[in-house]
Amino acid sequence: MLHTTNTLGQTLLNGSKKIAIVAAMFMTVGLSSSFATPASVNNIVSVSAPARDGNDLIAASFHKDFKHAELMGIEAKKAYTKVTFKLNNMVLFAFYTGNGELLAVVRNILSTQLPIQLLMDIKEKYNNYWITDLFEINSDNQTTYYVTLQNADGRVSLRSDNSSNWEDYRP
Repeated sequence: MLHTTNTLGQTLLNGSKKIAIVAAMFMTVGLSSSFATPASVNNIVSVSAPARDGNDLIAASFHKDFKHAELMGIEAKKAYTKVTFKLNNMVLFAFYTGNGELLAVVRNILSTQLPIQLLMDIKEKYNNYWITDLFEINSDNQTTYYVTLQNADGRVSLRSDNSSNWEDYRP
């Protein structure tokens, strides 16, 4: 019984670390995509050479995970490393731990790429809002959607990890 409790406690602790990292990624992707324009995304291509100062492990892991992708840039943060890349004409972001473990893959999406139930829910409950940010995160074989909606009265952030309904999300 004691072993089960310790294992459960460790599982919960590991889960809370992942939630903190995903929240940090949410803020990073949300802020960077808010300022990105198609022209600025193309400018990232000029940083295609991987950094040599500590990012070699990340670059090697990236090339193993995404064999046919075009590496656009590597940006080391305190808790993770963000790799920007292009695959099948889509700009994606991969997040790695310091030891090269893939945490998540993130991509900005159009509202038409949402599961139909999530799209209908937004149209029904938030019909006087417009979408300012929308992306999906794939981590541990689970896809989570994040959307930021805005109108003249305020801003709402929502998350869905079950593809059928939204919940309020406060980063």
